Amino acid sequence: MPKDKAVLITGAGSGIGEACAHAFAVAGARLALADIDRVAAANVAKACGGAIVIEADCGDVTSIEAMVDAAVGGLGGLDAAVNNAGVTRHADIMELTEADWDRIHRVNAKGVFFCLQSVARRMIAQGRGGRIINIASIAGRGFRGTSNAAYAASKGAVISLTKTAAQQLGRYDINVNAVCPGVTFTTLVEQLIRDRSAARGIPIEEMRRSMETPIPIGRGNDPVDIAELCVFLAGPGSRNVTGQAWNVDGGLITS
Repeated sequence: MPKDKAVLITGAGSGIGEACAHAFAVAGARLALADIDRVAAANVAKACGGAIVIEADCGDVTSIEAMVDAAVGGLGGLDAAVNNAGVTRHADIMELTEADWDRIHRVNAKGVFFCLQSVARRMIAQGRGGRIINIASIAGRGFRGTSNAAYAASKGAVISLTKTAAQQLGRYDINVNAVCPGVTFTTLVEQLIRDRSAARGIPIEEMRRSMETPIPIGRGNDPVDIAELCVFLAGPGSRNVTGQAWNVDGGLITS
């Protein structure tokens, strides 16, 4: 794995999900790419040389079940899944509303759980094990530069879910791991940079530099940095790696 294996990636239309699609395609995987924006997912599929394209709302359980059914049906099973779909916005803790909390947790926490559960159900039925990779964040470990507290809480939930799921799914030879990106220059983060720049009245480049300055290695992530770890966690070199949350952050968080 992942050569010739069937892999589902959510939030595949941009950012980390798009980078994962390209990395898995290069590794020889057969792909199902899901996104709430079908056109974006289709564009990524075309760039990857072809893939099953699924329009899915990863905050809706019915949509999640339909997505996994489509992936399993189209690929003839599932060997790995990357639960990447997520949402956020820039907000101070005192600015967050109930609507913000519900929107963020609907996708980032509830959505990841039900994607994991749905995928695991199919993997158990297949009887050949599998790999589940949840995209969390160093925000879930207490990173002070998080976009907002609700987002941090949702990603902390993903880390805890990963550990418990690994314990309970290990008997089926299903590995469950989380990846915790640090500052990663995706479209979503670029929007956060613009929002913070406007809020603080400083140039965008200065805002970007202020985010990278505290990173010991001196640079933020490109989405491919996350994607390459996901490919490893889906491959043979990680067969006994499970229940872990892996930071990819240039040394920004040390726990």
